[in-house]
Amino acid sequence: MRNRFPLWKNLMVAAVLILGIIYALPNFFGEDPSVQLSAVRAAKVDDRLKVQVQSLLDAAGLKAKAVEMADKRMLVRFGDTDSQLKASDILNERLGDAYTVALNLAPSTPSWLRAFGAKPMYLGLDLRGGVHFLLQVDMDAAVKQAEDRYAEDARSLLRENKIRYQSVEKQNGVIQVRLPDSNTLSQAQVLLKRELRGLQIDVKGSENLIEGRLSEVERREIKRFAVAQNITTLRNRVNELGVAEPVIQQQGEDRIVVQLPGVQDTARAKEILGATATLEFRLVDNEHPVPAEGEKAPLGSHLYRDRQNRPVLLERKIIVTGDQVVDAASGIDQQSGAPAVYVTLNSVGAKKMGDITRENVGRAMAVVYIENKSETKEVGGQKVTTKKKVEEVINIATIRDRFSKRFQITGLDSTEEARNLALLLRAGALAAPVDIVEERTVGPSMGKENIDRGIKSNGYGFVAIAVFMILYYRAFGVFSVLALGANVLLLVAVLSLLQATLTLPGLAGIALTVGMAIDANVLINERIREELRAGSTPHAAIHAGYERAFSTILDSNVTTFVAGIALFLLGAGPVRGFALVLCIGILTSMFSAVLVSRALVNFTYGRQRKLVKIAV
Repeated sequence: MRNRFPLWKNLMVAAVLILGIIYALPNFFGEDPSVQLSAVRAAKVDDRLKVQVQSLLDAAGLKAKAVEMADKRMLVRFGDTDSQLKASDILNERLGDAYTVALNLAPSTPSWLRAFGAKPMYLGLDLRGGVHFLLQVDMDAAVKQAEDRYAEDARSLLRENKIRYQSVEKQNGVIQVRLPDSNTLSQAQVLLKRELRGLQIDVKGSENLIEGRLSEVERREIKRFAVAQNITTLRNRVNELGVAEPVIQQQGEDRIVVQLPGVQDTARAKEILGATATLEFRLVDNEHPVPAEGEKAPLGSHLYRDRQNRPVLLERKIIVTGDQVVDAASGIDQQSGAPAVYVTLNSVGAKKMGDITRENVGRAMAVVYIENKSETKEVGGQKVTTKKKVEEVINIATIRDRFSKRFQITGLDSTEEARNLALLLRAGALAAPVDIVEERTVGPSMGKENIDRGIKSNGYGFVAIAVFMILYYRAFGVFSVLALGANVLLLVAVLSLLQATLTLPGLAGIALTVGMAIDANVLINERIREELRAGSTPHAAIHAGYERAFSTILDSNVTTFVAGIALFLLGAGPVRGFALVLCIGILTSMFSAVLVSRALVNFTYGRQRKLVKIAV
């Protein structure tokens, strides 16, 4: 009896190990300090911008390692952080508001490895450094905005249904509608109860007064929506920074945690996260001429400017605001083949839009983007934050028919612009203001220290195990150590292939996996020793040792694997990371212990027909 694998099994083991090396390698090449440019709205990231950036860097005497364009972003790599910081300041100043300039760390994986799709693992905040924000959603502001909206809706409903009223006011959270007589009081009561279902309506007949308060159900819904919408908006804004694997999740009822691993420019991150933006739909004022420079806009209108800085006169009355947009998607107009954006409104917004567009077919309607943003600049060695308000007409389109809940916006120059506008409509507005109540920065040096400690602890453990195994099991100890190395290699490769985020608990999971993997090799080696002591030949002892140890290894690993699955399903954050590493480590350890070490043993002893003695 000889121990030999069939050819296909040897080829499979070799192929898995080669793939493991390819996909684990990117983790050893480190990262380049980089400056990332992403376009804001109508701006473009193209070859023209690349030439402009290179000329700006040349003029400043800065040499970039590479200027790359990928996924509509430009990445300028540098050899050191000093050049990176200087370039960021120059590009931020010279490119203006058309582009978002952010500091980042870019993997320096060679192009030949990237051709295989090999990428390094993401590192969590505790290993890579970065910033941690705790944002408080201003729920009072969200409720107040909703009350204002209900007051405006009540006013519009009464006017559209030709019900006379004396006043519609909001006092201490109560919307008060004062009617002239009991007849209009009853009409208004029926109308408001039917249309404004989120309000609790109380009638004071003696005063011809209707009072509306937000119901508890409506308040809870407003707060829930505010947090959910803000999370969506923040996630899209974080994408502008190009942060890999950001953590954006709700904490409690009114707080949001944002963790940005690898982000060094804290001020820029705060500017983007803290900015509040909204959208407004307004009719273009066709009755009055556009006022000349220095002249005031006529009563009832407001003068805006579009992206080309051309003046546009719009009516002050707002049709719909951005927080009433529930969905938006870009596409192509079926009739003209032109780029279009398909917008879906909530019920209240849909009714208002439908009524106004029915009465104004043929007129132009504008989309106004309003953003309150803060800007941080270094003045006299200190960082000074200033706030500014941006109001810009981003689109003007002709109303061709009455709009329903879902309608389309045309008149866009390109499909790229349509996609940008759809993204803006979906995620451009925060449903409620947010305040940063906690800010922590984890420096790259601390993250590097954590990585060094993690690698050292795993390395020391590996060396200690290797020395023990080789001294105790001799040749079979060497096979076990090589199999253990293969296990770590495959584990890193699988985590890289899945683009998992490695954190400190994940490093602990790797250490635990190394310990568990050696258990399997110890079981195999002890079984072989038992067979030899029972008088089996070396070939028979090797065969029986692996076969009998397999069931024990499988039993013990299955129970641990089930526990890991339970941890992954029920846990969160670092616990899930630990569970993921544990589960993957169990699979790779079984492969390496059963197949890799057996292949090595077969390769060493399997070719010897008369095997007299083995070193175990």
